[in-house]
Amino acid sequence: MLIKKNNHKRKVTMTEEARDGIISFCKMNHPNEGILILRGKSKRGNVFVDGLVIPPFSETGADFAGFPHNPLPLDLSYVGIVHSHPAGSAEPSPTDLNNYFGLVSMIVKSPYNDDDIFAWDSNGDEIPLEVLATEN
Repeated sequence: MLIKKNNHKRKVTMTEEARDGIISFCKMNHPNEGILILRGKSKRGNVFVDGLVIPPFSETGADFAGFPHNPLPLDLSYVGIVHSHPAGSAEPSPTDLNNYFGLVSMIVKSPYNDDDIFAWDSNGDEIPLEVLATEN
């Protein structure tokens, strides 16, 4: 029996509003890390992000950001998290990978411009990221 592998490349798409909210949140929290929960949906491994949630009881500092998962209400629209790296690269650290939440983890590196957001899977492999332009 021949088994065909799915070579479909995963991707993450987000709205301009979500991107702008992430960038603003990271700038407001600088020089500390900021962390947000990503809301959206997933279909065939592709993730669409259209909302953000500030996690309850989150704790952040110059080199960490996290939150306890147990007080989160059950919400099937949570698709991952995004956090900032005020210094350094947007590459996920071992701590980032060990605290992976959801289907995608995004990291925003300083100076928090539109092209400073990167998406990662749970193995630390980059996932292509696309921003949908808002039509006027």
